Amino acid sequence: MKLYTREWGSGARYAVLVHGVMSDSRNWRTVGPALAERGYHVIAVDLRGHGHSPRAAEYTAELFAQDVVDTVQVRPELVMGHSLGGLTVSLAIERLQPERAIYVDPAFSGPALTWWQRMLAPAFLRSLTRASAVRIAKKNPRWDPADVAIEVETFKAFDPAVIPVLITPGSLRAPEAMHVPSLVVLADNSQLVKPELAERLRAAGFEVRVVAGSGHTIARDDFDGFMRALDGWI
Repeated sequence: MKLYTREWGSGARYAVLVHGVMSDSRNWRTVGPALAERGYHVIAVDLRGHGHSPRAAEYTAELFAQDVVDTVQVRPELVMGHSLGGLTVSLAIERLQPERAIYVDPAFSGPALTWWQRMLAPAFLRSLTRASAVRIAKKNPRWDPADVAIEVETFKAFDPAVIPVLITPGSLRAPEAMHVPSLVVLADNSQLVKPELAERLRAAGFEVRVVAGSGHTIARDDFDGFMRALDGWI
């Protein structure tokens, strides 16, 4: 599948950005231009079932990764993925062959769910896609109103058939090895990369940094803090 892409800049260096679940390439609306100012040609994709990319008959983490490989130029200087996009990047990394990778609060694990929580999870996640701007703004008081409006739109475009990827045991998993120099930027008290997993990643060679006070969508909560966390990597 060829994915819809959004671009910023025309620099000699090439960067690929991959958004998280229920979002789209506009999740990078501040990060893309900031990288362009640093000399990058930035390509941000809409994953299948998200944004302007087609819906599909099947969704798996591996298919998300292959779509990115089929859409963007290989051997970019930088590839960055947030949440589900981080998992996607980790699965595509050997085929993309970037110079370096940045994982932003990546979906390398999920909360431990009882059987009944797993039964209720699809309905709960579907309910999130119907959230109003007021509800989103209340939950994310640090967000710019433009990001709240984008969230409403991306929720409407999202294909709920993606949801099983998030809750199927074994779908969310951390890489066993670091294939290229890699930075992991975590939200404060990340729910997807707990301290034990963060230490395992460090032991495997990943650099791990935490943006204090930030939530899962770090760049929307604290753009300046997020960009500082990328020092030395962009």
